[in-house]
Amino acid sequence: MDFKKLLYRVLRRLFMLTYGLLWPYKVYGREKIPAGAAVVCANHTHFSDPFYMAFAVPAKYHLCLMAKQELFKFKPLGWLLRAIGTFPVNRGTADMNAMKTALEVLKSGKKLGIFPEGTRTHSDGEVSPKAGAVRLAQKAGAPLVPMFIPREKKLFRRIRVIVGDPISLEGLGRLTKEELEKISDELMDKIAALGHTGERRAA
Repeated sequence: MDFKKLLYRVLRRLFMLTYGLLWPYKVYGREKIPAGAAVVCANHTHFSDPFYMAFAVPAKYHLCLMAKQELFKFKPLGWLLRAIGTFPVNRGTADMNAMKTALEVLKSGKKLGIFPEGTRTHSDGEVSPKAGAVRLAQKAGAPLVPMFIPREKKLFRRIRVIVGDPISLEGLGRLTKEELEKISDELMDKIAALGHTGERRAA
């Protein structure tokens, strides 16, 4: 096992223990996450969402995340993030270096974690999703895996993280900008629908 994977698993376990005690969670649909490359996509409402995304993906898979480049300015944190496979993205621009790294992650057979909205939101539909996740999935021949993470997180109260069925883009051919945007919107609709499923489970 290489150093990055070992460090990732150790830190994942430590954070799982912490969050499991203070902000407990239950993952539904974990078995739907396929082997091999996949783009895991979730809604983003809280700074803890990347942790819950990592908890939901089985430990045997290495989840690599895009993170805003500002986090890497503090060198110790930047080193740690890079050491576990997280890489920076310049939000608000067409960051080709980040896209290239993301594509390399997928082509190596790993899982890539992305929040399509690109930033934390306070309500559904507040921000239009970016098309990067769909574009990367198609280029890499990898499925999109929708995931819902609840907005409300209360101390000692369990939340429900829900994984949906993978979405294949095979056979669609070259997609236009409008088609990419349409699929991105549909992806966020599927993620929101998973949230309604979680509400029914809780009822």
